[in-house]
Order: sequence, then structure tokens, then C-alpha cells
Amino acid sequence: MLRLTALALTLLLAGSVRADEDYWNQFRGPHGDGTSSAKNLPVEFAEDSKDLVWKTPVEGRAWSSPVVWGDQIWMTNAPEIENPEGVSAVKAFTNDVPPRKDPLAFSVVCLDLKTGRKLRDQKVFDVYKIQFTHPTNSYASPTPYIEQGRLYVHFGAYGTACLDTETGEKLWERRDIECDHWRGPGSSPVVYGDLLFLCFDGYDKQFVMALNKHTGETVWKKDRDIDYGTDNGDRKKAYSTPQIIDVAGQDLLVSPSASATIAYDPKNGDVVWTLYHGGMNAAARPLYGNGLVYINAGDGPDALVAIRPDGSGDISETHVAWRTGQKTPKRPSQILIGKDYFMMNDEGVCSCLDAVTGESIWTKRISGRYWASPLYADGNIYFFSQDGEIPVIKASREFEIVAESKLDGSFNASPAVAGNALILRTSSNVYCFRKGG
Repeated sequence: MLRLTALALTLLLAGSVRADEDYWNQFRGPHGDGTSSAKNLPVEFAEDSKDLVWKTPVEGRAWSSPVVWGDQIWMTNAPEIENPEGVSAVKAFTNDVPPRKDPLAFSVVCLDLKTGRKLRDQKVFDVYKIQFTHPTNSYASPTPYIEQGRLYVHFGAYGTACLDTETGEKLWERRDIECDHWRGPGSSPVVYGDLLFLCFDGYDKQFVMALNKHTGETVWKKDRDIDYGTDNGDRKKAYSTPQIIDVAGQDLLVSPSASATIAYDPKNGDVVWTLYHGGMNAAARPLYGNGLVYINAGDGPDALVAIRPDGSGDISETHVAWRTGQKTPKRPSQILIGKDYFMMNDEGVCSCLDAVTGESIWTKRISGRYWASPLYADGNIYFFSQDGEIPVIKASREFEIVAESKLDGSFNASPAVAGNALILRTSSNVYCFRKGG
């Protein structure tokens, strides 16, 4: 294990720790919240649209979202699910499952932003030992993280690696991190300075760890110190990607899990505070604004909680501003614009709340089922359904539909923005839309 002195950590974390706003570098973009400063994006979409720049087929089954840096679009990919014989959702994965004779290839795909031409389609890992993965998930659900010259890909317990984005060379890999994901991995990696954060909230183990992004070596690892109130590992699962926030000059790594959310000191993994909120299968990424952190606990009677993040220890009874369980999503993340909080639940019910009080402003039903997370840009909010539908609404306290469109395939991946273009990944294709084509 790599052990860093306080001085070394100071040097590692010196300089900017915030994402480069010019690129869509991670799950939900440079701020990790699904918002973009882009203007004049298309709001209507069709297979024969004049705004369609290119469309590229990508075979495989993967829910990971595209990331963009320069003229490159990257995403992870994997084959269709082939669950091991004798292992099911009601039987935990064990090491008794025999390895496959023919491995499954877990891979990355790189497209040219201007043309959609496939620049790379290369294997990252040969996987012989397969865990059960639920039919609603994929082997490649975590979204990569990209920065200048480097791509960090994560397939849960199957492996994590850093690739050179110019040559495709694998610079390092980790395949020794064990976890029974039970129904498949989902949490995406996050970079902070020279640290790469990974969350493992599985059936058998629940922990957060930081790797040196240059070498892949472990800097710190912390088991979740959570009283789950049960020995059933199925109730301990979570899929959420953490968020880094600044609270009065102190950076916090806010990481939702089942039953509770923990804020860590990102430099050393020390627990700053813990919030118990119940629930399981947390998937949404936290949001931060108005002096509050907004946490979606997944399943649970009060799945959405807004808290003040300036406490320490157990803040469950002292720092909750409001909570609600009304029409909250289980899978899609939400959008926070000033004092307005927008969300689309899995069943197609769209809502706007007052972000300060939690009071409902409006609730409307829109057709479709939704797993992908929405996008905000230029006053509009884009949603993407599993039927290929793309409703666009005004980010307003008055409900207004701007446009409704439909593409072939289904959306499980969330969108990316590249300049004034939208990059959309469906179950079968990747699209680039720009006004005027």
C-alpha cells in the first residue's frame, strides 16, 4: 500500500482540484451535476434531422455515459449479459463459480467528435470470472473519467485501469479489489487532484478507496462504518457516484450508500459526518447549492433529503433542512437551478420543488420510463427515456414543454455536451446533434 506523508499529499493536491469546464470529463459533466453553459443546443431530434451531424453504431451492452476531451469521445463497453450457471439474484456470488473457458472482453470505444469515425475499439480486460448481473444492469455501467492524456475506466470488481488517450496504452491496472456487486456495479470514478476515488457498496463488502491516479496504488481505503440495521447484504447495496464539495474552505467527498451518506476528508478518508436516511440502491449523484446538499437515498419512504453540510459526527437529527418521498426517482439524478429543483422519476413523473423549503411547485406526468439522468442547458432541461423519447421542458416554475422527439433505441446512458453539440448514446448508436448539422 502506498503511504503518503502530509507534505506529499499537499504537493499532490496543490493547484486546481476542480474539473476543466471546457470538457465533459465525467458522469454528469464538469460540475458533476448535469448542467452545461452551452448555448443554442438543438431541442428537436430525429433520425433524419438536419441537425444530425453523424450517427455511429456501437455494438454491445453498456449503460456508461460518453465523456469528451478535445476531439475524442470515449465510453466503456461490454458484451450482452451471460450470467454464470447456477448463480442468481437470490444467491450471492461465491468463489466456487468456475471460470469461463472463453473470456468476455470488457473494452473502450473512442469516436472522433467531428466525424463519428471509430478511432479505437480495444479490449481493456479479459474476464474469466463473472458475477451475476441483473438484466436491468450491464457489465459496463460506470462512466469513465477523462483528463488531458488520461482515461480512467472502471468496471467494478472486474478491474480499474488508466489508459493513454493518444496511444491507447494501458498505463496501470488494478484487478485485486474484491466485491460481490450482487446485481452488477454502477458507481463511477471521480478524480480530485492526484487521487482517484472508487466506491464499492456490494452484498459482502462496502468501502470507499482513493488510488494514486498516476500509479494505481492505494492511498487510503475506508470500510463503511454504517449501522445498516440488517445482516442482509441485499439491503446494503448502492450505486451512487460521490460528489466533491467545498464547505467554508473544507473539501468534502460526499458519498451516498445504503442507509446513510458519509462525508469524507478526501485527502485521508477521515469521516467528517454521517447522515442516516434509510433506503438502499442509491444511484443519483448528490447536488450542492443554497447551502444544502441534496441526497437521493434510492428506495425509502423519504428518499430525497436536503441537509446542511457543515456538521460533524452523526448529523441525522441536527442538520436536515427538509425531506420528501413524493414522486422521487430511484435511478435518474436530478437538476438544481438556483432555488428550483427538478426531477424525473423512473415512471415518467416530472416535478419541480422549491430547493430551499422542499415544497412542491408542480408535478406533471410525461410518457415513458427513465433511467438516464437529465441535462440542463440554456434554460432548458432534456430528459431521455428507455423508449428513445426526448422531452425538453423549460427550467421554470411554470411547466412548459419546449419539444418532444424520439430516436431509435433506448436511453440508459446520460448525455454529454461538446461545445455546441449534444452527444447521445442509445442502446445501439451514438449520435452527434448540432444546430445546422
